[in-house]
Amino acid sequence: MALLQVNYVSQALMHQVALNVILPVDEFASESSPYRPERKFPTLYLLHGMLGNYEDWVTGTRVKRWAETHGLAVVMPSGDNHFYVDQPATHELYGHFIGCELVEMTRRMFPLSRRWEDTFIGGLSMGGYGALRNGLKYADTFSHIAALSTANIVTRMDFFSDDAPNFNQRTAYLEALFGPRGGIPGSDNDLSALARGLKGSPRKPKLYLACGDQDSLLPLNLQLKQELEADGFDLTWRQAPGGHEWDFWDSQIRQVIDWLPLAEDGSGMNSGNVGR
Repeated sequence: MALLQVNYVSQALMHQVALNVILPVDEFASESSPYRPERKFPTLYLLHGMLGNYEDWVTGTRVKRWAETHGLAVVMPSGDNHFYVDQPATHELYGHFIGCELVEMTRRMFPLSRRWEDTFIGGLSMGGYGALRNGLKYADTFSHIAALSTANIVTRMDFFSDDAPNFNQRTAYLEALFGPRGGIPGSDNDLSALARGLKGSPRKPKLYLACGDQDSLLPLNLQLKQELEADGFDLTWRQAPGGHEWDFWDSQIRQVIDWLPLAEDGSGMNSGNVGR
């Protein structure tokens, strides 16, 4: 399993962006066997949470191991603290970056499938919101969306203030990202509105939502689950012991990959199975 770091100039963001890519191109069964035949890989675009970057998923979970088992490519970009939404005034189009540019650019760079059925998006916390926002907005691209411990904070903006102790709880920060609170309902930052907009669509993504029993975001996630089920989505829900932390996300990303429509691929030779 190849782990690659990529840097390129993003047109959507107008600066260099960094991403990690897990790519199962180096598989062979034995010393004398050839590499597996060339093919186009199903791909999961995986988003980090607040304060994180493109390295989080590789250092915090065993996603590389689970992806290897299923022959899955995984693309992990940096989204800074922008919730993966667009801020046109500063030309920081993180939504367009995730939903359009990143998919097209990585397909140019690597042997990734262009099929809707093979293209997935997921994330945790801020990245859970970003996965849902962009997975629903760009539903013609993503067939499956996995959102873990989703930070759907746009529904709680009335609880934030300018004198909050942390920057991500201040009204000024949230309105810089999402716009004035009165303009959010019905916009493309409103998950409920995006979900309703897919009513009757032939390309309605399947959803996987999960949250820990001890996570302070559990009530928001339960509310989101109920709304999406009411909108007729094929939704898998997991509520399990754990908080807003990596042990929970490590266990869940394995279940997410098992949930995706992937074949058991076998892992070929690697440091974990030499001599079998």
